[in-house]
Amino acid sequence: MLNVFTLVNGRLHQEEIGSAAALADLRPVWVDMEAPSPEEKGWIAGRFGLVIPEDVADEDIEESARFYEEDNGELHIRSDFLIEGDEDELEGKTARNVRVAFILRDNVLFSVHAEDLPVFRLLRLRARRTPALIEDAKDVLLKLYDTDAEYSADVLEGIYDSLEKVSASVLRQNANVTDAVAAEALAAIAREEDLNGRIRRNVMDTRRALSFLMRSRLLNAEQFEDARQILRDIDSLDGHTGFLFDKINFLMDATVGFINLNQSRIIKIFSVAAVALLPPTLIASIYGMNFEHMPELSWRFGYPFSLALMAFSVVTPFWYFKRKGWL
Repeated sequence: MLNVFTLVNGRLHQEEIGSAAALADLRPVWVDMEAPSPEEKGWIAGRFGLVIPEDVADEDIEESARFYEEDNGELHIRSDFLIEGDEDELEGKTARNVRVAFILRDNVLFSVHAEDLPVFRLLRLRARRTPALIEDAKDVLLKLYDTDAEYSADVLEGIYDSLEKVSASVLRQNANVTDAVAAEALAAIAREEDLNGRIRRNVMDTRRALSFLMRSRLLNAEQFEDARQILRDIDSLDGHTGFLFDKINFLMDATVGFINLNQSRIIKIFSVAAVALLPPTLIASIYGMNFEHMPELSWRFGYPFSLALMAFSVVTPFWYFKRKGWL
């Protein structure tokens, strides 16, 4: 999919391009390519003289090759953007980072990515509604990073809310944390920990990209200050991610502690049962010996007496353990 954005009365105007002729007369500030086909790449090459490599947005690109400037002035940036994921985790739609390739050439920003991103949707919505939000291609790139920082902050708030629900189910007073409840809590904690880690990686990548832009000396004074403000916003997120890591570790330890308590209760039951059943086992084994004169043969109440003795030997240990509070 090929979307071209032009400035009309200070607002971004989006046009979806379906042919090379539709692209010929446009003067865009931003060309967004979502999973572009070879034909669409050919239109870009014919209109702007820019050849889009096949591996431009690959995930396995070397870290040292993610930010560089060509001799002709082209600026190349590879950045990761976060997708929080859908609610249906059973379908495998989890949070992930998607690589986006940016190429800044002749005051036109070209972006290439494999799927639509929430940050891009938010920027398109804001730029259509807010006049004078964007003036050139570098503004588009800075606003994308600014929106990415805001999106990460919103996702962090969602992690706070999710962990509060886990805390309520695990740490509430007189909570009966069964193994099933603990398993659900551990699964929720693991999902939030993964999401928190991806946010931390995402803001680190955004920080690197902004630092590269500021060192490239392509930004004017206002844009340079905007980049510094975005960096300050990103720095404020580090404290939240660190706190969430600590909270996740605490909830993980508490949940595992409840699982260990449940297992200890089961082991205690077996231990008490083994001790309580030892006396009747001893009595039964004594009565099973081959004496010359068996008491049950010479005494009519021999068998009832042995059974009553075994029952008494079982009840007495349980009564004693109950009195001591061991049950």
